[in-house]
Amino acid sequence: MSAVIKTDNLKKYYNPGEEIEVRALDGVTMEIERGEFTAIVGPSGSGKTTLLNIIGGLDHQTDGTAHIGDTEITSLSDNQLIDFRLNNIGFVFQAYNLIPVLTAEENVEFIMLLQKRPKEERHERAMELLNAVGLQDKVGNRPGELSGGQQQRVAVARALASKPQFVLADEPTANLDSQSTADLLDIMADLNKKENITFLFSTHDQRVIDRARRIITLEDGKIISDERHER
Repeated sequence: MSAVIKTDNLKKYYNPGEEIEVRALDGVTMEIERGEFTAIVGPSGSGKTTLLNIIGGLDHQTDGTAHIGDTEITSLSDNQLIDFRLNNIGFVFQAYNLIPVLTAEENVEFIMLLQKRPKEERHERAMELLNAVGLQDKVGNRPGELSGGQQQRVAVARALASKPQFVLADEPTANLDSQSTADLLDIMADLNKKENITFLFSTHDQRVIDRARRIITLEDGKIISDERHER
């Protein structure tokens, strides 16, 4: 296996040097191998979302580095980050962030539209992914016509549309009921095993933790444990 994500002494301080300094990340070093199904866990304020945001190029570090493959993402300019995210990273958030006026198919196609891919290719990829997440009969439905679980499955399909190096999922099950959570995790685990897609979760949800094959625990911005499990 090869590392798709590497961080080295990653730090994120708010109000650095001032009387009230918040160390959201305080020296995080880790590697995520291709094909892993990993959960970052810890109490609120432990740095989980901050870590994902920096790895995903949505926030800037105070110190240290993060590499995605051979690219040091923490050294890219804001404009370079936009292009890099578009072509290399898939995102699934707690809020589904679908575009209300677009159908399920159009939401999945949107990333590929930004990538200027041909119409036929966009359609074929969107249909393939919506079929993979069990929504082949909902391709023409808009988000308001879908349940929360269905909207999150569209979000997963959209995250995969650009064929990213990995998917970052920040509390993806927080707004879902038990059955929708189980269905979503089944889909993600299946994509992980069959297509070797790398998933990195930030989560409080024990249901996600129970499915992860690696659990990295953060506390006060530091890694306090890193455990692997056979699932």
